[in-house]
Amino acid sequence: MDKYLGKQRRILKVLAIASIGFALGMLLHLKVQTDESNQAAPEKQALTGAKAPIQQPAITPPPAFTVPAKFAGKTFYDVKPDDREKVVALTIDDGPQAPETPQILDILQSHTVKATFFVVGKAVEANPEIFQRTVAEGHAIGNHTWHHWYRRMSRATARSEIERTAEIIQKTTGVKTSLFRPPGGFLNNGLAAYAKSQKQAVVMWSVSSADTDPRAKPEAFVNNVLKGVKPGSIILMHDGGGDRSGSVKALPGIISGLKQKGYRFVTLPELLEMSK
Repeated sequence: MDKYLGKQRRILKVLAIASIGFALGMLLHLKVQTDESNQAAPEKQALTGAKAPIQQPAITPPPAFTVPAKFAGKTFYDVKPDDREKVVALTIDDGPQAPETPQILDILQSHTVKATFFVVGKAVEANPEIFQRTVAEGHAIGNHTWHHWYRRMSRATARSEIERTAEIIQKTTGVKTSLFRPPGGFLNNGLAAYAKSQKQAVVMWSVSSADTDPRAKPEAFVNNVLKGVKPGSIILMHDGGGDRSGSVKALPGIISGLKQKGYRFVTLPELLEMSK
């Protein structure tokens, strides 16, 4: 009898060990299947096109230099800011042009000043990289016609001069602008009339540096600005249309002199928004 019971115990022991082994084997099998399923999931997503949503970075649209309604279709020479705040708008005409425009951009950047550039269409076409830099560095843009003609012209010619320039501005940088300045400040040759009909603001100036005078020294350009400035002044300078090395030399003195007088530089759109 003892021999029989011993045999039974051995059989039960073997069966218990076998059951444990079987259970462990099943657990291992299930783990392998789970791992393979997890590894196959990305491949399945790739095949089916099912992907986790990817958050796209925000895209900054190109700037649009618009004007308040009261300035649309109007001509103005300066702006009267609220509380007579000491702000001025520096405007620079006739570029872009090498080497003066990049040199002026360097100076503005070093003094943390933003300006408004009235660009000539054919100059933009000839110097797209310089113009792209101007926009990228945060300066405002205005339309200054394609050829910079002074003569009287038909409505069709005036339209071509302005719209062709608007097209190259937008094509090169994506920028749209409602700021227009007639070459030479001529208001009666057809250009200003067309610009007004399109609800653009015709921007003149109240203080000229007279930096187109080839006989004058840069110091004279500085003095011309400092003696004529007042809150809300629109200052005229040039970076194109001829040798503008004198303008480049005068610019640091103009910026420093105005800052010493307590003036702050703003773009034209910013100045218009500050109007009473």
